[in-house]
Amino acid sequence: MNLAERLIVALDVSTAQEALGIVDSLGDVASYYKVGMQLYNSEGPEMVKQLTGRGKQVFVDLKFHDIPNTAAQAGGVLTRLGVTMFNLHVAGGRVMMKETLAKAEEEAAKMGIVRPKIIGVTILTSMNQQQFAEDLGYQMPVKDKVREWSLMAQEVGLDGVVASAAELPLIREYCGNEFLVVTPGIRPSWSVTNDQQRIVTPRDAIKMGASHIVVGRPIYGNDNPRAAALKILAEMEEGLSC
Repeated sequence: MNLAERLIVALDVSTAQEALGIVDSLGDVASYYKVGMQLYNSEGPEMVKQLTGRGKQVFVDLKFHDIPNTAAQAGGVLTRLGVTMFNLHVAGGRVMMKETLAKAEEEAAKMGIVRPKIIGVTILTSMNQQQFAEDLGYQMPVKDKVREWSLMAQEVGLDGVVASAAELPLIREYCGNEFLVVTPGIRPSWSVTNDQQRIVTPRDAIKMGASHIVVGRPIYGNDNPRAAALKILAEMEEGLSC
């Protein structure tokens, strides 16, 4: 996996026009894009088709959390769309994860394509320790629940997890180096944090072993998105050399 493929640019906008404008502004600097709820709910599967039609890899970030059959059928739809990766909440449980994985494998086999990577969402990077305790009622450190859910995701056969880079060393210790860890909440030192809480710089995320980092506003909100993306790639390169 080359360095550019480890940078996933989040298209956290509402229209195809805005999204494709970002893609055009980045050109060959970026090859992997995230389509989340905002854009998918606005533009639907056609947005994914437009990106794959341009030869881009697509991570569909819809965080499935439903009864097993519903989550599995949704995973089948995304597999048929040809996405590179999608996610679901580990909190949905083992049966939901197993059935979604099985459906994706079934659809990929029918089409003769590679199954999308499926990763489990652990604890959202917008949530701090106080919110974790008061809002969700967990009387344990965030890192302990991330470890527990990462091990569960690996046990059922998922390819990896979504987690804060702050928990990366722990996940690597327990799940090994082949397990994917996709890290949102990445903020270069020169950008604002917005609503993220447990944030890490691109350099440090790569240094700690992130498989992919997800960056949105620091790139598309910059006056020069291409220059911002190149700067982030340079920071990631520093992380590899540490």
